[in-house]
Amino acid sequence: MSVAEIEATEIQLEAPSGLWRDAWHRLAQNKLAIAGAIVLLLLTLGSLLGPLVLPQSYETQDLQLGATPPSTQHFLGTDTLGRDLLVRLLYGGRVSIAVGLCATAVALTIGVLYGTVAGFVGGKLDAVMMRIVDIIFALPFTVFVILLMVFFGRQFVLLFAAIGAVQWLTMARIVRGQVRSLREMEFIEAAVALGLSTPRIIFRHMIPNALGPIIVYATLTVPSVMLLEAFLSFLGLGVQPPMSSWGVMIKEGAENMEEFTWMLLFPGAALALTLFSLNFLGDGLRDALDPRAAKD
Repeated sequence: MSVAEIEATEIQLEAPSGLWRDAWHRLAQNKLAIAGAIVLLLLTLGSLLGPLVLPQSYETQDLQLGATPPSTQHFLGTDTLGRDLLVRLLYGGRVSIAVGLCATAVALTIGVLYGTVAGFVGGKLDAVMMRIVDIIFALPFTVFVILLMVFFGRQFVLLFAAIGAVQWLTMARIVRGQVRSLREMEFIEAAVALGLSTPRIIFRHMIPNALGPIIVYATLTVPSVMLLEAFLSFLGLGVQPPMSSWGVMIKEGAENMEEFTWMLLFPGAALALTLFSLNFLGDGLRDALDPRAAKD
């Protein structure tokens, strides 16, 4: 069989685009998911563009001013060092959202490749690879992240890799299960019968047909990563001063919550709103991409 014939057969084996169109229509009808997506877009744009137009910097201090409640000059008030909370909140949104997205990307890259290889190859390799996952699962996640940060350093960029390195385990299990079920389907058997190479089957057929669960879990991984970053910052192991993140601001607000409640209220509300929006979007994507829903 010629290369052209093989490629033509591959096109016929790929999932129809109508499935994704139907999924988009179902998602568009989910008001909570759309609302969550809009809120996330607004928060992201505000975090990216807000610090560019506001006059103060996240580092600007006014020790004489100190902590002041919200006013016309400082819409969200200031912290104990006289720094504008709105500026720090928007800048902290950059950091928190970046950690969530980048660490999730690291987790997806490792988890998808690892789970796909384990599920497709099977046999002893699959057993060994999944036992490694079980061993890492047995380690306390927070301790594992702390060890990675101690070993590689506490640079901001390495925070992405440290958190992503412990978030890929569940993704690997999910992808492995999907690939094992896909491996028994006729279009994969046809691809094998055509003599396609293993990498080609994995990247052209396996991963694209497992994108539904991958996308859904990715949207649910981002909030868990952001919570982990907030927890590490609360322990003093995350973003280091004078940089700001929502986790750092929550830590500072918790230390002064009895006197200056706004220092905890606003970053806590921003983090909670983001997490709710991500969960609503994730639930909407799960329903939209559910194969059983497609048959209804």
